[in-house]
Amino acid sequence: MKKILSVKNVFVSIAILISIWELLFLSSDFSETLFPSPLQAWQALLEMCGDGTLVTNIGTSMYRFLTGYVSSVIAAVFLGLMLGRMRWIFKYVNPAVQLLRPISPTAWMPFIVLLFGIGDIPAVVIIFIAAFFPVLLSTVAAVRNVNPIYLKVSQNFGIRQPGLMWKVIFPAAFPQIANGIHLAIGTAWIFLVAGEMVGAQSGLGYQIIDARNNIRADILLATILVIGFIGLLLDAALKLLEKRILKAWGGVE
Repeated sequence: MKKILSVKNVFVSIAILISIWELLFLSSDFSETLFPSPLQAWQALLEMCGDGTLVTNIGTSMYRFLTGYVSSVIAAVFLGLMLGRMRWIFKYVNPAVQLLRPISPTAWMPFIVLLFGIGDIPAVVIIFIAAFFPVLLSTVAAVRNVNPIYLKVSQNFGIRQPGLMWKVIFPAAFPQIANGIHLAIGTAWIFLVAGEMVGAQSGLGYQIIDARNNIRADILLATILVIGFIGLLLDAALKLLEKRILKAWGGVE
């Protein structure tokens, strides 16, 4: 199995990014308070690690993210499998889906905050919405694209529902479903931070707002880098999980 992420490539990429950042810092006329150097951001990162702020906020954000994302994927895959098989129902559901899908999850934030207040629930709901539609539509399309030969062979062997769905259709459709799941993880992580900026008093998104309010650009940039690094790890972890599932089903070596 090929490596999901090359450690060498990651370090080279980060080194290039930091070098560009340092060059911009040295060549700009901005105050260090507004545009800190990589070293200042690193020191701010150590400061947050030392006082426990970073660990606490990462834990809070990951709890919200996993709750919203996992529940959204489960709901979207289950509903997508059903709608993919019941095409006559999807004809009536699809217009509503296409109406709601383009609406940014953050557009729902004022309404969600009014209903649930400030805390974990608004961020979880935003993540759920952000992940739901990509996974739902990719699942419906994947089920429709299942090779009819699989269904004919299953019929010859007398395989009926629900075994047909979970033993034949779902494994056959999984590679395309995985594409939607993979797309959704990045979208959900982005909107987690956006949701925490408005509807929470903790988490990485709130930490960015708090750093801005306290004019701590070093903490702000350090938090942004942490968010990006966690997103990179989530992406790599999901790719690894997808490959292991495909290997178990004979999809890859």
